[in-house]
Amino acid sequence: MSRFWLFKTEPDAFSIQDLASSKGRRTSWEGVRNYQARNMLRDEIHPGDGVLIYHSRVQPMAIVGTAEVVRGGYPDHFAQDPSHPLFDPKSTADAPIWYMVDIRLIRQFRRPVTRPQLMADPATSGMQLLKKGSRLSVQPVTEPEWLAVHRIAQERTA
Repeated sequence: MSRFWLFKTEPDAFSIQDLASSKGRRTSWEGVRNYQARNMLRDEIHPGDGVLIYHSRVQPMAIVGTAEVVRGGYPDHFAQDPSHPLFDPKSTADAPIWYMVDIRLIRQFRRPVTRPQLMADPATSGMQLLKKGSRLSVQPVTEPEWLAVHRIAQERTA
């Protein structure tokens, strides 16, 4: 895997269990409506990149597993569908605004890694996720952070 990312999701909207039950344990990661996160999806995230799946807006908020990017950025066609809740009339087939990637589940952690665990570990305490005001649903993760999350979860990395 060349680069590493953290994708936030609210489990009542789409959980790691939903990903596990998806056909081929694969799904599109759509619905991102922030320009900075969109730029990462469009320009920086590529097949083979690793993804930490983070459940937000639940207690405890935690990294619950990993996935791999299997298709790089492409236009989010849901933004062009007037019947879809995330429709954006400014986004067209000729001039798409929003992008998505496809991911495939690698593993669910038996022991999710909580925010307090991340804050307590020197290798993860500086993660973008933990910075005040950090709200992006797509965030870069360093290789040392990726490895440390696996160590904390007591999971192997490959």
